[in-house]
Parts: sequence; structure tokens; C-alpha cells
Amino acid sequence: MSQKPVHKLSKKFASYPRLNPFGVGKNISAADLIDQSMLAYNGGRLREAAQLLARKMLPDDGVVGMSLTGALTPAGLGKSCLIPLIRGGFVDWIVSTGANLYHDLHFGLDMHLHSGSPFMDDVQLHDEGVIRIYDVLFDYNVLLDTDAFVREVIQGPEFQRPMGTDEFHFLLGKYVSERGRKLKLKDSSVLAAAYECGVPIFTSSPGDSSIGMNVAAMALRDSKLMFDVNRDVNQTAGLVYHAKSTKHTSSVWILGGGSPKNFMLQTEPQIQEVMGLKEKGHDYFLQCTDARPDTGGLSGATPAEAVSWGKVDPDKLPDSVVCYTDSTIALPLLTAYIMARVKPRKLKRLYDQRDAILETVRAKYLATGTVTKVLTSRKIAKRASSVGMKK
Repeated sequence: MSQKPVHKLSKKFASYPRLNPFGVGKNISAADLIDQSMLAYNGGRLREAAQLLARKMLPDDGVVGMSLTGALTPAGLGKSCLIPLIRGGFVDWIVSTGANLYHDLHFGLDMHLHSGSPFMDDVQLHDEGVIRIYDVLFDYNVLLDTDAFVREVIQGPEFQRPMGTDEFHFLLGKYVSERGRKLKLKDSSVLAAAYECGVPIFTSSPGDSSIGMNVAAMALRDSKLMFDVNRDVNQTAGLVYHAKSTKHTSSVWILGGGSPKNFMLQTEPQIQEVMGLKEKGHDYFLQCTDARPDTGGLSGATPAEAVSWGKVDPDKLPDSVVCYTDSTIALPLLTAYIMARVKPRKLKRLYDQRDAILETVRAKYLATGTVTKVLTSRKIAKRASSVGMKK
């Protein structure tokens, strides 16, 4: 009688679990599906991303920054995912394209967007006054009514001065929240939820959206509203320095890439390279993207490359995850995983601390920083500055 062969685990596989999944049942939860069935390729990376969030980024009151690119809010991901993440205390600060915030206003004002098809006749849509974002459709009046709302709001006296984009979005979110209450809406706007939860939202390119276009138009009517991008750069650096100096981890959760990705990551070079403050980089890096790294663009740049810039702590590089998938697939799954695996966290309300946070990093920089070349632990060039070179 033959005996069943015994397979001994080779030492070279000792650190790697056997790939032997259960069959998918009809009642499996999204979190269990990720843990039990997504074991390889980008499914495996999505599982690693979910577990990184639940086991390292969110525990111990770690600070989590999220960057948003791609048309996520018009696809409904603001209502379905971003608002629950904000209200659950799972996202502490945000850098977004202006477009995502503009299209979020449609939901906050109870306007209608529709599921359509990417294969429609765009000339006919234009003639009928229909706007298309791939397979999302809405009436041209949605744009016109949203524009009018923005222009009417920013006429208010509280907007007649320069301000950071986080303050601008906070004030705008207040008006969206008030409109939502009058319309009896619940959890319809990311801007309103961020206002109510004290989550600062920045835009790295404030002129590159319909919100910025309306602000620019109002400047022709002598509006005094200006975006203080210097404040944004220093404020975001202050958020990261505040996290690290108070013994918390700083994590970045990047959806897509583009300008918001860099604006979030450049906080560490601002602290180290420009201000000359001692730091090592963000602790945890998670990106969901479809961008390739071999074209040299920032969107596809890997966390390993970010280490060379000081953006990511080299000691934490093994924990970094890049999942090559569409954010409209990854975000709902990751949100469901967090809701199932992590208890809601107390809101940090970092917006309420913005002045104190900025003053802390300002005082540290003025005490230790320099106008001449910053001296770092890296190899120092022979001359200390490019100014006043001797002939």
C-alpha cells in the first residue's frame, strides 16, 4: 500500500506562505475576498496594500495623507468611499486636483450625473448639451449652475483676501454643508465632510480647474481672493513635520499620480533639503496607479526612486506598495477592507491646528535653517553656494 508523499518545506520558501486558496463562496465579504483570494500579481499587491493600511498606516494614530487624481468624484467615489474614510478618521489630510473638488460640488448641490457609455456620438452629445467623462454623463447646465454657485459664494467678505487652498476649501465646504442641510442631503460632498471633520484639503495647481477659472474670472470684477501657494507648500510640510516630531508615523496614500502626488511627497524634501531640518522621509508609501515607471514621469515613479530624493524613509522601503490598477477598482475594495478590519479613529482635526502647526515648523526653520547651502548628511559639494562665485 503506497503512502501519501510528504512534502517538506524547503528552507528557501520558509518565509513565503503556500499559495493554496479556498474557493470563493456566495457570502464572502470584500475583506475576506482580498485576504483569501487575491494572492498574486496585482491582486496580491492589492492585498498587500489593504494589509499595509490596516496593520501599519492606520494603527497608533498614524497620520495619513491622501492624494487624488483622475476623475474619481464624478464616478461617485466621493460619496461611496472618500466621505466614509474621512468620517471614520482614516484620512487626515488631502491633496486633490481642483477638478475632483469641482465635480464633488455637483453632488453637494444635488445635481444629477448619469451612468452612460464611452461609445457615444460626442458630436450629438455636444448638440444636445450633454457633457461626457468617459461613461459618466450630465447636462451642460450642471457646469453652469455649479459655476454660478462658486462665483456667488466667493463674493463673500471672508474670501476677499489671499489664503491657502486649505482655508479656501474649508470656507467653500462650509457653504456646501449649509446648502446640503437645506436640501436635506446626507453625506453628499467631500468638501462638506472635510469641513465638518476638520480635514484640510489642498490643491497643488489651483488655477487648473473650473473652481480656479471662476476665481480668475471674479478677479476681473476686482475680487481680492488669491491663492497663497507659499502657505500651501509650508503648511503641508508643517503637517508632516508635526506628525514626525510628535512621534507619529507619516503615510501617503496615492490614488493616481500627477501633481497631487508630487505635492504630497515634496513635503519631505521641503523639510530636509530646503529647510535643513533633520528628517528621513515618509514612513509608509501606498500608490494605486496605471502609470509606468519607465517613461520618467512622476506619476509612475516608484517608492525606491522617491527614497533617493528623501521622500521616503529608506528603512521603510520594504513596506512600500504599488498596485498597478485603476483607482475606481482599488478604492472601493480598500475602503471596504478598512471598514471591516479597522475601528473608526478619533478625528485629528488638523485644520483647526493649522496656524500652530505652521508656526512650529517656521520657528524651527528660522532657528536652524540657512539661506546659504544647506549642510546635510549627504556628500557635500566643494562650494557652499552658487552665488558670488570667485573669478
